[in-house]
Amino acid sequence: MKNNIVGGVTILMGLLIVLGPQFLFKACGLMEGNIPRCHWSVQADTGIGMIIILLGVCFIVFNNQLIQFGLTIGIFFASIFALSVPNILIGGCGMMSMACRRTAFPALSVISILVLVGAAANIVYLGGKTKTAM
Repeated sequence: MKNNIVGGVTILMGLLIVLGPQFLFKACGLMEGNIPRCHWSVQADTGIGMIIILLGVCFIVFNNQLIQFGLTIGIFFASIFALSVPNILIGGCGMMSMACRRTAFPALSVISILVLVGAAANIVYLGGKTKTAM
């Protein structure tokens, strides 16, 4: 049962990372024919969100605790990338009043931090269980 809950929450958070900037908290659109940097940040986070979704599906499918431990480590690192893309690696528009800076990036950051904390907690939980299983 716990596998389904952890995997389901991971899938839900991955869906928010993928679909959120498209429908819920939109980033900036085309500006005078130019594609802004925030567009590429959203594209990169969409790919990372898809990876998080797939890792969540694998977490549900595989019942071995060591495999789930490894999948959780993958989710943890993917969430670090999802957090760093809009804030460090690619970034967004220069003006703080733009939609990407006001809504999209803060929302993506909060979701990524939630995934990061959840994965870290699950790593600690599964790490304690797998030591006894070895």
